[in-house]
Amino acid sequence: MDFELTPIGVVRSPLTDASAAPKQGTEGGPEARLEFEESVREGLKDIRPGDRLIVLTWLDRADRSVLAVRPRGDAAKPLTGVFSTRSPHRPNPIGLHPVTVLAVSGTTLLVNDLEALDGTPIVDLKPVIG
Repeated sequence: MDFELTPIGVVRSPLTDASAAPKQGTEGGPEARLEFEESVREGLKDIRPGDRLIVLTWLDRADRSVLAVRPRGDAAKPLTGVFSTRSPHRPNPIGLHPVTVLAVSGTTLLVNDLEALDGTPIVDLKPVIG
């Protein structure tokens, strides 16, 4: 079964090199802008500063052939099945990024703690529940 994902926006971040990016947003992820397509404006209308969201991205620079990794790139750790890790390299490289909204301007959200690289496609946005 094949299906298609359509990006609804893009990440604008000072991070451009994966080797320099933090492994998780809470480990030094910078503020970043989420720039959404005009076609999804209505879906953004109730988002406010302070909201906690999960940004789902397509990790477009990931290696989709990887099935085992050394967690956190540590050569001393054993090879581990990729589905037991947060590695971006996996058959379907969907990124999950918990962030807090700092500001809203039209179809752009300013968020914190985002480790996604500049230009990463956004595929969905969901509220943190609980």
